[in-house]
Parts: sequence; structure tokens; C-alpha cells
Amino acid sequence: MGHFEKLNVWQRSKDLAVIIYKITACGGFSSDFGLRDQVRRAAVSISSNIAEGDENGSNKQAVRFFYIAKGSNAEVLTQAIIASEIGYLTKEQFSAIEIECNIIGKML
Repeated sequence: MGHFEKLNVWQRSKDLAVIIYKITACGGFSSDFGLRDQVRRAAVSISSNIAEGDENGSNKQAVRFFYIAKGSNAEVLTQAIIASEIGYLTKEQFSAIEIECNIIGKML
């Protein structure tokens, strides 16, 4: 196990990406390829940038990657708001994503 895998923020963001993939595989979301692919890429980007930053070795570079992860986290939340407003997400699904994005954002 790499060091980044022990980070709570990495674990949460990886779990968020898994949730996003499962949610976007169903319903209207599954056929909206543009939004589906965009939110998936942003969700995967969070944990990927945390891992890359942690493994990089340089504090300055790590901080840069963590800021990129924070930006991707904001993208996921924005896309979830849009998906919710057009009916792709239930209130419960949106709430779960919103809570996780807020927690991950604060951790970053």
C-alpha cells in the first residue's frame, strides 16, 4: 500500500469517485455522455491528484497537486448541482455528494 492510500482524504475522494461512477451508470445520467464523462473525470481527478502530490516528494509540488484536487472537487459539486437541477440525481444522491465534497474540500 502506498503512503497516499493511508490518507483519509484520499480514501474519501476515491470512495466519492466510485459513488459517482455508480450513480452515473443509471437513469438519464447514463445517456448524457458529456456531463457523465465530465463528472467522472473530475471525480477521479481528486484522488489522483492527492496521490500524485503525496508521492511527488516535494512539498511545493504536493501543494500544487492538492490545489488541483480542490479545484476538481469544486467541479464535481458544480456538476452535481446541475445534474440535480435537471433531474439526474435524487435529493438523497445530491445530498450525499454535497456532504462528501464539502468534507473533502475542508480536508484539502
